[in-house]
Amino acid sequence: SGGFVFSEYEPTALEQFEGGPCAVIAPVQAFLLKNILFNRESSNWRQLPEEEQKTALCSTLSEILESACASLSTGFCIVTWAKGHSPDTGKLTATEPESQVQTQDKPESSKPLQEQQPTYSAAEDLSFERFHSVLHKRTILSASDLREEVLSLYHSWRGCCGVLLFLYSVILTKGIENIRNEIQDPTEPLVDPVHGHGSQSLVNLLVTGHAVSNVWDGDRECSGMKLHGIHKQASVGFLTLMESLRYCKVGTFFKSPKFPIWILGSETHLSVFFTKEMSLVGPESPSEQARRVFQSFDPEDNGFIPESLLEDVMKALDLVSEPEYVSLVKTKLDPENLGVILLGPFLLEFFPDQDSGIPDSFPIYHYNGLKQSNYKEKVEYVEGTALVLGFEDPMVRTDDTPVKRCLQTKWPYIELLWTTDRSPSLN
Repeated sequence: SGGFVFSEYEPTALEQFEGGPCAVIAPVQAFLLKNILFNRESSNWRQLPEEEQKTALCSTLSEILESACASLSTGFCIVTWAKGHSPDTGKLTATEPESQVQTQDKPESSKPLQEQQPTYSAAEDLSFERFHSVLHKRTILSASDLREEVLSLYHSWRGCCGVLLFLYSVILTKGIENIRNEIQDPTEPLVDPVHGHGSQSLVNLLVTGHAVSNVWDGDRECSGMKLHGIHKQASVGFLTLMESLRYCKVGTFFKSPKFPIWILGSETHLSVFFTKEMSLVGPESPSEQARRVFQSFDPEDNGFIPESLLEDVMKALDLVSEPEYVSLVKTKLDPENLGVILLGPFLLEFFPDQDSGIPDSFPIYHYNGLKQSNYKEKVEYVEGTALVLGFEDPMVRTDDTPVKRCLQTKWPYIELLWTTDRSPSLN
């Protein structure tokens, strides 16, 4: 399997060579974009000289390792080639196996190695056992040493199996036991042994430092079991087509991250949607808060709640909730006495101005790391413009594509105009 390699057509975009590693590459790409778009002085964020590619990639990898670190006392773990055994050197002679890596490692996390076709000829005869026999595991105790070490290993991250070496480093830095406790379902592998797809737990571990399996906010009780979700606002977000198909509901901590960058999930792949528009991730407007609270009383996502819950919703939003007033509102919002309150009329009644503080239109970008998913097989960002409309605007209706259906789980009335002839691909 490959390493972290930048596209020759888009100096800030990582190229993915096989179907498997998007669960690692997409989160790294999202954090990389955050660091390039919002931490760099240079205005031209799409130009990245080689020296800056190196520092940007390495500080991003360090940042993800830092968030996975369970405690500074146990420190960080870096997995690299044993001396003289990098496949790039062509010397793959088996030496004394580093048994500690084999025993500590979780077999599932490394299975896909057998299926993926390495892109480097030196790695072709690198069997599963052989691979583990030439790894070296190093423990580092301070964040500044970690950053130095990661930087010094730039060529390893870029070379053969670099993505896998980084994945192992994250897993061992987090600790197998901690991962088992957070995943909750001990049968769930981090990486699917058949197709090599990363699980939601793996994506969550890389994005938040916690290998929980769910995407909702906080923990939920379900028939006496505590199910772990996301515990605080994430730096970069996550949206999924699975929500538009009603398989799950992503919580606010993922939908409203600190930076306007979202990993987009399809059934089989991860890509990244991003913009420089910081107002998209500002504090919730009152109407956005109202929508979120209303929807928390509508877990089935029907767009309405039973009349009996109206008082609870109004209380939760600090609206006047005296019984007489509540029954007045009921009469107004349910004139035909159907026993339900619809989301739209409720928002119009209490938050008519609907001013979300978001500009009407702003430039957007979509990243897909797979060559074959890009126009002319060049890994480049697809540029476009987003329009965020109010729910009463019967305005332009653009394409109905998977990318748009994904984004509608956060902005129900978003429209996308892409500069290319074909819309970007989620897969």
